[in-house]
Amino acid sequence: MAAPSLLNWRRVSSFTGPVPRARHGHRAVAIRELMIIFGGGNEGIADELHVYNTATNQWFLPAVRGDIPPGCAAHGFVCDGTRILVFGGMVEYGRYSNELYELQASRWLWKKVKPHPPCSGLPPCPRLGHSFSLYGNKCYLFGGLANESEDSNNNVPRYLNDFYELELQHGSGVVGWSIPMTKGVVPSPRESHTAVIYCKKDSGSPKMYVFGGMCGARLDDLWQLDLETMSWSKPETKGTVPLPRSLHTASLIGNKMYIFGGWVPHKGENIEASSHDCEWRCTSSFSYLNLDTAEWTTLVSDSQEDKKNSRPRPRAGHCAVAIGTRLYFWSGRDGYKKALNSQVCCKDLWYLDTEKPPAPSQVQLIKATTNSFHVKWDEVPTVEGYLLQLNTDLPYQATSSDSSAAPNMQGVRMDPHRQGNNSIVPNSISDTVNSAKIEHTGMKGTSVKNKPDFKALTDSNAILHSSLSSNASNHNSCVVDMLRKNEGPHTSANVGVLSSCLDVRTVIPETSASSTVSGAQTMVTQQAIKTESSSTNGAVVKDETSLTTFSTKSEVDETCALPATKISRVETQPAAMPFSKETPSNPVATMKAVERQWCDVGIFKNNTALVSQFYLLPKGKQSISKVGNADVPDYSLLKKQDLVPGTGYRFRVAAINGCGIGPFSKISEFKTCIPGFPGAPSAVRISKNVEGIHLSWEPPTSPSGNILEYSAYLAIRTAQIQDNPSQLVFMRIYCGLKTSCIVTAGQLANAHIDYTSRPAIVFRISAKNEKGYGPATQVRWLQGNNKKASLS
Repeated sequence: MAAPSLLNWRRVSSFTGPVPRARHGHRAVAIRELMIIFGGGNEGIADELHVYNTATNQWFLPAVRGDIPPGCAAHGFVCDGTRILVFGGMVEYGRYSNELYELQASRWLWKKVKPHPPCSGLPPCPRLGHSFSLYGNKCYLFGGLANESEDSNNNVPRYLNDFYELELQHGSGVVGWSIPMTKGVVPSPRESHTAVIYCKKDSGSPKMYVFGGMCGARLDDLWQLDLETMSWSKPETKGTVPLPRSLHTASLIGNKMYIFGGWVPHKGENIEASSHDCEWRCTSSFSYLNLDTAEWTTLVSDSQEDKKNSRPRPRAGHCAVAIGTRLYFWSGRDGYKKALNSQVCCKDLWYLDTEKPPAPSQVQLIKATTNSFHVKWDEVPTVEGYLLQLNTDLPYQATSSDSSAAPNMQGVRMDPHRQGNNSIVPNSISDTVNSAKIEHTGMKGTSVKNKPDFKALTDSNAILHSSLSSNASNHNSCVVDMLRKNEGPHTSANVGVLSSCLDVRTVIPETSASSTVSGAQTMVTQQAIKTESSSTNGAVVKDETSLTTFSTKSEVDETCALPATKISRVETQPAAMPFSKETPSNPVATMKAVERQWCDVGIFKNNTALVSQFYLLPKGKQSISKVGNADVPDYSLLKKQDLVPGTGYRFRVAAINGCGIGPFSKISEFKTCIPGFPGAPSAVRISKNVEGIHLSWEPPTSPSGNILEYSAYLAIRTAQIQDNPSQLVFMRIYCGLKTSCIVTAGQLANAHIDYTSRPAIVFRISAKNEKGYGPATQVRWLQGNNKKASLS
């Protein structure tokens, strides 16, 4: 975590859609990039559900239906996948609830659920200000405030410290309440406290951590409940404990529990003598507890004043949501006007990056030409840009400096909500945009048009992993080609489409039916149909630390310059292969071990780029300008160099957020195309028929003459593959002029199932012109988790 002085808070000032009215006592959860807010109060209790898309800066009101719950405040609110549970809360002044509602966010469908009562004892009484925490298939309810009076106008508060367990059914519904028998001293009764559940990765049982709250006086105690032994304890901590508080938020990111805001005693107040009659005020202090070391760290102290409005002002009853390693804070109350007997609520939205972003996936090739690459990489959540770099063994036209380090991006300020050009820094290479609609094709040929105003929430986001397909030598004579993943011909990348279950390596796209979006409303969906396909132009992908394949996901943005037609789910994996005998190799194709100067291609807002040039640093000189708090090159002062045909280039990319630049990705290597050879076939599709499957494709976008024939190959099972899974053996299953073929059930019975990422059957397709065969498109047809290929 950055030091307190280096925290880079961002206030979101540019957004669209119906912004909810300011409030306090509301709750929020995150489903992927969506922040979903419900309830709260300010001049009446709110009953609407609001959604904020953090990726597009859009607010929207989903059209909910079903058993819509009444508005409530200070309720329990947890998220399990794409379903949300709401328990209890205040429904009107003095009247509290103990009802349980479930929201299926995939359909925005509310349902009132009735859990079975405990075997012994009563179910939870109506309450507010309780904690309601999810771990696995259980929710844990602790404490809160009840009203002892039957008259809602005559509020007789009773603080609670009871503890309940709610067992959930998978997907939807609940089983019932139980009252676990706990050991040790139980925390004192309280309300408006927080609770998070954390489990160490390598060892240990899950533990629930309860902090602070209110019980006549505000509390600063920390309690731990081991959820396996059901033992309460009070852990010893190091560092400065935050002031006693209530109505604060606690957010878990990694092994840290972040505490922000809340009501605290007035400065100089004798905390020991605190009572419910004491003066109290809001705070903007910010601390975290390392749950592995039990040490508190103060990031913003209670005494630090903010005269520049550079961080959220003091508040309580706000909401906080963690999306990735970024914390979002919205609304809350920042004071109380006694004369008016009213709350003063904030309406501002802030976020804070808690650590530098992780390394993106390897750079993946979408398409290569003789003098450009269209590349992408997996999207990293909640970042503000990406630094793309390359190097090559060709001598540069300008002498580079010795430093190969990336510029220091600590605290770089960008506008993550800027529309339009992908490139953030002036004069960097911008990406190209395809305005064509993207259609997601399902297995049975059902086409679902997807033109979202918001990013669709689905496990079947389009994916592209760059891998590489081969140029098979002697296509006409060979029946079985040995193609090793660490040596093989360059490939030509156009992203195609697959219906059904495909996954394609650097030649690989994968398809999956994605969610539909109606109007300005996003549907959160479960995963639909899997497929992948993609291809590669002149791709030689190497991982300098390991030549093994990898499997990481990335979302193909709707604005990606992909071939018109359909994209579903695309996955590609890097694999370097030998150059074909029919393809003249360039002298620089074999990369030397000499470490070259990394040159900037530019800083990009999105996870795609069209690369035709890169920037050179003058000998012994770096032209630097200030961007925010960071030193980055002033690209307008640097010379540019064009890409050269038939040349290998290494790429790496790093993500940038408010904490600076993160680590670089593993290195990928691609080769620009050699003029004269055909490109790779594109838009691969797979559909089932009575004979087996129907495999089809589109001709190369750059045939470089007449296409004489196509060849399709299937990876088959052999003893060699069993001994060395990194080595694939391909059998040619088709050769001809047609752009489709039938793969019989008998041929599929001999197919090798590749487990380098998700289980898949691997195909390769390439085209031949007068000069010879060009690069191939490799397709991985996803097979689920079965060990055997199946057409079912």
